[in-house]
Amino acid sequence: MRLDNLVETSRRIADTTKRLEKVGLLAELLRKLEGEEIEIGVAYLSGRTRQGRIGIGYATIRDAATSAAETPNLKLIDVDRAIDAIAAVEGSGSEQRKRELLRTLFARGTREEQHFMTRLLLGELRQGALEGLMLDSLARASGIPAARIRRAAMMAGDSVTIARAALEQSERGLSRFDVQLFRPVQPMLAQTAEDVAEALDELGEAALEYKFDGARVQAHKSGADVIVFSRGSNDVSEAIPEIVEGVRALPAQNAILDGEVLSLDAEGRPQPFQITMRRFGRRLDVDRMAKELPVVPFWFDAIYLNGGPLIDEPQARRFAALEGLVPPGTLVPHVVTANRERAEDFVHEALQRGHEGVMAKSITAGYAAGARGQSWLKIKKPRTLDLIVLAAEWGNGRRQGWLSNLHLGARDTQKGGFAMLGKTFKGLTDEMLAWQTQELLKLEIARDSYTVHVEPKLVVEIAFNEIQVSPRYARGLALRFARVKRYRPDKSAAESDTFETVQRLAGMA
Repeated sequence: MRLDNLVETSRRIADTTKRLEKVGLLAELLRKLEGEEIEIGVAYLSGRTRQGRIGIGYATIRDAATSAAETPNLKLIDVDRAIDAIAAVEGSGSEQRKRELLRTLFARGTREEQHFMTRLLLGELRQGALEGLMLDSLARASGIPAARIRRAAMMAGDSVTIARAALEQSERGLSRFDVQLFRPVQPMLAQTAEDVAEALDELGEAALEYKFDGARVQAHKSGADVIVFSRGSNDVSEAIPEIVEGVRALPAQNAILDGEVLSLDAEGRPQPFQITMRRFGRRLDVDRMAKELPVVPFWFDAIYLNGGPLIDEPQARRFAALEGLVPPGTLVPHVVTANRERAEDFVHEALQRGHEGVMAKSITAGYAAGARGQSWLKIKKPRTLDLIVLAAEWGNGRRQGWLSNLHLGARDTQKGGFAMLGKTFKGLTDEMLAWQTQELLKLEIARDSYTVHVEPKLVVEIAFNEIQVSPRYARGLALRFARVKRYRPDKSAAESDTFETVQRLAGMA
């Protein structure tokens, strides 16, 4: 397929606000893709390349600008191969070589195609083909039930991975996308509830568990073989051998467990997140670190046990299986109740012991891998949101030379992109200022005299007092007294909070 066909579909999707029309346009195009084009086209329409980040920023693209072709002749395969070549460039002179390859690619594209490729490479393609929309379109194009498509995408990690199997082999092609030992499952995520009352109103009788400020892990065991994966699906087994040994000793032939790893102080209280994360550094003297900074697991879910997935079982059954498997000291503190007073006492207990708050979980819901549904609700005090840094302003006075005032955005699942919620420089230590300046400059896509605009990738946890109506921002809401609590390099942008969550916290949804 030629690139201009996809560019035209992208334009038409962006021009309509009707979801069904978007789905129809996407499905129509998907049916025309063949072979490898399917993976490329689905990735591009989802706003990314198959290769991920390839070391190209705003300046490189600006310097690669060239005259446009008069007639379209670029194929999707041509673009993908060119990006492969750019991604492979390394070593001395790599920047110049990448610029040359990019200029050659752009010279083959029409003006509209150049504009599309620029936004694609910068991660700024905002045509509204969000993940949920793409999955619905795949369902329509393939004739596979939407629920089956979503389940496969949750297991595989995204829509690109499953698209070719769905379109070429129909439902039988999705059979391999299920829970498998030693293939990490996307972790289930939580929405935010303002307080216990809201959580119980939503869930009724609920399982309440301590919410930890630790490192999310997923442990896979088959006999004596054990691998522990991080939230980002990286194998971190070597860094935490005591966790591996603990899982290996469990009385199960095979299992997949979901939990968090914490470092505790001498009194058994959790140490700050940054302390725990020292155990996951790139270069570690593991034996020394294990003695100086021991960590312990707290397991809260069983996804797979003794030959069968538990993912579709209700939470109550999964937790009962977990209780019968792990030592009591490694089981998350929990209580099942519909009583508001009992729930308030449990939240107070969690906070008193130094934890972030409480998770409230539907006892009847399955494990929705990768989803941020209403069956898990997090209750934290003070209220916080995981937001995305969209830009940063250069500081002055004592902060001169550092990027300071952060522009904060929430994922906008309705309109695409990110909804601006305000700015803040509060809560930043000198160490954080130095770190964020270094990291944000790596993500720079544009700047003016005092603001550096960045790729929307860095997640920051923001504490705030309240959400107020603000005509200053396009989506009409802003955070009051926002302050930086910490950065979350362990989280991806896809795991940040949505504008829908912000609306709900503000009582508007």
